Amino acid sequence: MRAAIYSRFSSALQSEGSIEDQERLCMARAAREGWHVVARFEDRAISGASMVRPGLQALLDAAQAGKFDIVLTEALDRLSRDQADVAAIYKRLCFAGVAIVTLAEGEISELHVGLKGTMNQLFLKDLAAKTRRGLRGRVEAGRSGGGNSYGYKVVRRLGDDGMPVTGEREINPSEAQIIQRVFKEFAEGQSPKAIARRLNDERIPGPRGKLWRDTAIRGHQQRGTGLLNNELYIGKLVWNRLRYIKDPETGRRVSRQNPKEEWIITDVPELRIIDDTLWKRVKTRQGEITDTDRVQNIKATRFWEKRRHKHLLTGLLTCGCCGGGFASVGRDYVACSNARKLGTCDQRKSFQRNALETAVLDLLRTKLMQPEAVAAFVKEFTLEMNAAKGQQSDDRARLVSEQSQIKRKLEGLYDAIADGLRTTGLKDKLLALEGRLAEIETSLAEPAPSPVRLHPNLSELYRRKVEQLAESLRDPAIRPAAVDTIRGLIEAVTVNIDDAGDVTLALDGALSAMIDTSQPGVLRGVDAGSVKVVAGTGFEPVTFRL
Repeated sequence: MRAAIYSRFSSALQSEGSIEDQERLCMARAAREGWHVVARFEDRAISGASMVRPGLQALLDAAQAGKFDIVLTEALDRLSRDQADVAAIYKRLCFAGVAIVTLAEGEISELHVGLKGTMNQLFLKDLAAKTRRGLRGRVEAGRSGGGNSYGYKVVRRLGDDGMPVTGEREINPSEAQIIQRVFKEFAEGQSPKAIARRLNDERIPGPRGKLWRDTAIRGHQQRGTGLLNNELYIGKLVWNRLRYIKDPETGRRVSRQNPKEEWIITDVPELRIIDDTLWKRVKTRQGEITDTDRVQNIKATRFWEKRRHKHLLTGLLTCGCCGGGFASVGRDYVACSNARKLGTCDQRKSFQRNALETAVLDLLRTKLMQPEAVAAFVKEFTLEMNAAKGQQSDDRARLVSEQSQIKRKLEGLYDAIADGLRTTGLKDKLLALEGRLAEIETSLAEPAPSPVRLHPNLSELYRRKVEQLAESLRDPAIRPAAVDTIRGLIEAVTVNIDDAGDVTLALDGALSAMIDTSQPGVLRGVDAGSVKVVAGTGFEPVTFRL
């Protein structure tokens, strides 16, 4: 039986050496059972309450590919502590024909999934309650409940018991001056965007050493985020303003605001940076902005409740001047985010979104996958990939030959033992041959390599698919799926403007995705990096004048 070992530790509960301890115990169990360990997967310092774990996802993918027959782990809570996630993992592994065996519970069945999943879920809830109780005690003592704010530095010292003291902060004088300046400039009528741009022009580092952004200054008034809403600056430590719950669809945490009566507020006058008069001036101006017709009309649309439409080039556009990304400016236009928001780029021209999308679709259809380049690629790629496959076939043939030889030797040894010949050397040789035979049979259990055959008219197949996808964009019912597929064909789109004001687009195509779109499944099991290496001349980024 082929076995895979999965190990995980949570930084809050276990040491890093726990991974090695879990693997050692699982290896010993596999040896006792006579299982051959063919893979190991691990996640270090990642909570079991999330499915977003590289090791776990790799294990599920390998199971689906038929790489092993058993998943061996220390306990069911190593796979997950979330009841729904445990059930999902169990279903996926069962569908792949893979059993789950743990050192603590043995072979896992539906009964274990139900009972242990419930127990693990209760454990997480209890752990969260204890953690919050400890944090609340720290906050009520005037210390940090986690994280740090701009304007303060962490105090590192040892207590009377010789242990590190946690949660203490003190004012950072240089950053405190910047905070006072931001508050004064906003109270005098300057916008957060203008303030951020001026700070960047003066090369003053922002929070975490990054560039200043208007959102870091403005924040969200009701949630207490952003410099202008941080009550710590007036000597009030507010905790439990927000709670976090897991989105069952994405597995990621999302924040929800708690009722005000549940907030824990502690006075910390030693951390005050802003006086009450300046704070009130800022709050008054924020109220005036909120009461304007423009803001009220925007709020009346309740835009945050609507699922934002995903545009074709979202996150794919790059400024050729500064290398930054693009952001929406107005309803139908995009521009360099650094130029418009930070003032750190000179390329301030905006572009109509539809014009860019049309140009990129034309590039995908007419400029990429040129017939001559594709023909050369198909020839070179096929030769290289099939040469590698041929080597694998030769290796497989050698294993088959060695398997036959070992079986003949073992038959002879079995006959010798049956005739009464028993020596220490004979036993050792028998065990060594049986072990090697098990390794060979595991290797031969993998599917035999199949030749790679790219279609000779690959470029025409690709062009037709892109045209079909472009047509699909016009149908609202299937547009989202078409957008996702087309986006997968694009690595990046760089927008350049020369001295004469002419605009040029440089498109980097995702070659592996283009081939798979043209001839689905042909690259299954092929390393995408090798495709890029073989591509060579003829597949460089293409340009287009807008």
